[in-house]
Amino acid sequence: MSAAATETAAVLTQALPYIQRFAGATVVVKYGGSAMDSDHLARFAADIVLMRSVGIRPVVVHGGGPQIGEMMARLGLQPRFVDGLRVTDAETLDIARMVLVGRINRDIVSAINVHGPLAVGVSGEDAGLIQARAENPELGYVGTVEAVNTAIIDRLLDETLIPVVSTIGADATGQALNINADTVAGTLAGAVGAAKAVFLTDVEGLYADPDDPSTLVSTTTASELEEMIATGTLGGGMMPKAEAAIHAVRHGVASAHMVNGTTPHVLLLELFTDAGVGTMVSPDPPPQPPPQQEPSP
Repeated sequence: MSAAATETAAVLTQALPYIQRFAGATVVVKYGGSAMDSDHLARFAADIVLMRSVGIRPVVVHGGGPQIGEMMARLGLQPRFVDGLRVTDAETLDIARMVLVGRINRDIVSAINVHGPLAVGVSGEDAGLIQARAENPELGYVGTVEAVNTAIIDRLLDETLIPVVSTIGADATGQALNINADTVAGTLAGAVGAAKAVFLTDVEGLYADPDDPSTLVSTTTASELEEMIATGTLGGGMMPKAEAAIHAVRHGVASAHMVNGTTPHVLLLELFTDAGVGTMVSPDPPPQPPPQQEPSP
């Protein structure tokens, strides 16, 4: 037997206990940003199908901020920002719906379905999945998640299908709202009782010093991560992911992970190897009871 074959067998053996552990578990994966070009998408789709083939129930949540920006530029529109957040007027909302629901969602579904009739595209507007509200009038049609109705996701998972969720929600009047995809992924992970929430980004994970990749934080807890946010340690782009990870682990998700989505097969490395990659966020440990004093003689 060749050395390569022996190495492959060793990797498969290492994966076995993880496959057994997560069989039947739901894993929410947030996919977006620079990891969404065609080569990465094909690898990502194959990894999602492999997860499903070994008994894991994946749910994909995707964003598309860069693609929305590109479409606006092609249409000659100039984005506006308030405190670093994109203003979503009626025209921008139409573009966001077109890009997220009509293009990116369909691309991901099609890439997965190359491997069989497995994926179903869902908008947050479908079946009342994402109920939201607009909080800041200056930002226009930008939403905050109020509630998640998981009925459609549960039904698809029970049919062994793979939901692919675009993050357009709706308020109580039916008005569509654009919502941050990290926020949706963290909220949805808690709502469906996921075992893991995995956030794909374009860096290795959280850095204690945003400018120094050698300061990667391999493991942290929700409270420690809150402290990093409070002290301004995190770079701005990681804030939504950090807040979403905290929400997830405080709502029943066993762990949340921030990993580099541009690394080939990073999902499989995270799920099925001993080493793990990126940053893992765990729930806070339960408080310890105070030591009991010995009664006085």
